[in-house]
Order: sequence, then C-alpha cells, then structure tokens
Amino acid sequence: MVKSEGVFLANFFLKKCRFEWQILSMFSFFFGVGSSDVLAQVEEDSAYYTTFQEKLTTRIYTSRKFTSFLIKDKVANQDYRFDPNSTLNLGLGLTYQGLTLNLAYGFRFLNPEIGKGSSKYMDLQTHIYPKNWVMDVFLQFYKGYHLAEKGLGASNPELYYQLPEMRVRKVGANVQYLFNGDQISLRAAFLQSEWQQKSAGSFLAGMEVYGGGASNSEGILPDDLVSPGRNFNEFRFFQFGPNAGYVHTLVIKKHFFITGSASTNLNLAYNSIQYPDQKSHSWGVNSNLFLRGYVGYNSEKWSINTNYVHNSVKLLGVEDFNNRFNTGNYRINFIYRFTVGPKLKPYLDYLDLKRYL
Repeated sequence: MVKSEGVFLANFFLKKCRFEWQILSMFSFFFGVGSSDVLAQVEEDSAYYTTFQEKLTTRIYTSRKFTSFLIKDKVANQDYRFDPNSTLNLGLGLTYQGLTLNLAYGFRFLNPEIGKGSSKYMDLQTHIYPKNWVMDVFLQFYKGYHLAEKGLGASNPELYYQLPEMRVRKVGANVQYLFNGDQISLRAAFLQSEWQQKSAGSFLAGMEVYGGGASNSEGILPDDLVSPGRNFNEFRFFQFGPNAGYVHTLVIKKHFFITGSASTNLNLAYNSIQYPDQKSHSWGVNSNLFLRGYVGYNSEKWSINTNYVHNSVKLLGVEDFNNRFNTGNYRINFIYRFTVGPKLKPYLDYLDLKRYL
C-alpha cells in the first residue's frame, strides 16, 4: 500500500507540478563552499560591481529547460535529434541576503499541443555563483521523447516520430574556481542581485562529472531507418575530468552588459550500448563544452535581460554510433529592486544565512 501511494504521488508530481526551485546559497553550503565566500558577496562591494545588500530583488520571468540527445549513425550517415516536449514556464522569484528562491509553472496557454506527444519529467538545474566560484548541479529525469525533424521515421511526413516510453537520465556536477572574482560577478548577470559597472574578465578552472543514459524497450531508432540487428535499446555513460575556461563581461555606458563564458574539459569516459542480443562498450578520453550567455540592461532599481546556459556532454563512440547530450536553460527576466521596509524586514531576515552561522 505504501509503495503504490509513493508511485502515485511521484507520477502526479511529474505530470502536473513542473515547478522549479533554486535555493542557491543553501546548495553552495551542501556542496562544500565555505561560508566566508558566500558572505563576502553581501558584505563587500567591488570597484567593478555593486552588491544590493539591503534590497529585495524581485523578478518575473519565462524559462524553458530541456535535455536533448543526438545520435550519429556513421553507417547510414544519418543524424537523429531526440527532444522532450518540455514546457515554457512563467515564474516569480526573489533574492535577499544571498538567498534566491524561484517558482515557475508551465501554464497550458503557453504550451499548445502541436503533435509532439507528452513528456513527464523532473529537471533540476541549479547554477550557483558564490564569490570566486561557479557551480552547476544537474538532476534530470525524463520520460517521453520525439524526433525533432518532422516526418523522419514517422508514418506521415506531417507527424513526429514519438517514443512515449523512452526514459532519459542525466546526473552531474561542475565546479570551477573564478580567479578574478573581485572584478567580475556572474550573480550580476544571472541573478541580478548585483550590478556590474565596469568591464572585466576571468579565467576558470575546475572539475566536472556526469553520468546517465537512455532506454526504450522497443528500440531507440526508427526500425525502417536501420538495418536489422543494429537498433539498440539502451546506452549508458559515465565520465569525469578537469576543465578550464574564460568568462568576460562587456559593460557599455555603465548599464548595458554582454556576458559570455566558455569552458571545455578532458574526460576519462566510459560508454556502453545494449543491443537485443549483445552489449558493446568503450573506454577513452573525450571533451565537453559548457557555454553561457547573458545580455541585458541593469541599474539600481530595475533590470531586464535574457540568458542562456548550454551544456554539451559528448559520449564516446561505440561501434557505429556517436552520441551526445545537450542540456539547456534559457530565460527572460524582468527585475525590480526595492528597499525593505521596517514591517517586512523582520520576516525577510529569517532568510539571512548569517544569523544561523
């Protein structure tokens, strides 16, 4: 009885409650960033950026998350891109004293049915920016995919080839040290809790680890596009290694900004493919790509910006196939900041992590 109730609640959450939560500074403690780094962001202003220590940063935003995977069939010279039918979400959020909370929901009026099937998913992407650090955590579980190219593999050229029972899992983390954190703030670009007023850049270096896979009992590729015996029903991967990159913010007339970040790595990697009657695997070295882009306008009271985070995880080739995971999150933010009044401040002070240290 307990197990069946748990399965029911899990399915209800995946079907109905596509919420996203970001408790950024709290996660930074869980993943080993010392309290001095977090508090330094709210106690000091840089000559290059300003921190809104005593102001409440509020936001309304739209966002979409996705985890796609690409398959390259080297024998047939055919590329396949599988996408989930993830939702465009509308959300509200706030940032105060280093803590950020966001809540969003994929309303039906934003997501009309266009013949791509339905997807159930829990996609937790957390991007954490303490001073001198960049941290990303991915916990992604999807069910239900379709081929992005209309008509490919489908019985009708106007339909999408759908795999409603296909499951995709990706779990991973990226941790990087920001060498010039006194001059450049990614919180200004991503969270808008700070204001970058001068151009600056910094090198990045760290580690990353990823694992996961995809499975479909009836085979992943369309049967009429692969020869008998070549259609696999599952693949799994695991990889880890050091990375390095660079981030730069260009500030124009103090208010307009363009921030770009790129990093790559060198992984020790494992990948396996399960066919109906055999299993193949490989060990080797490969590299991934992590890109971030932010463009907008920032000021003391309000901000508007768009941002995009793109994480491309390349899998080792096994026999005739090369696979890749692409994870993305793009958002448009409308920000307004205001000074907290004496009636509201005692309640918001419960969110101040300093009082618990």
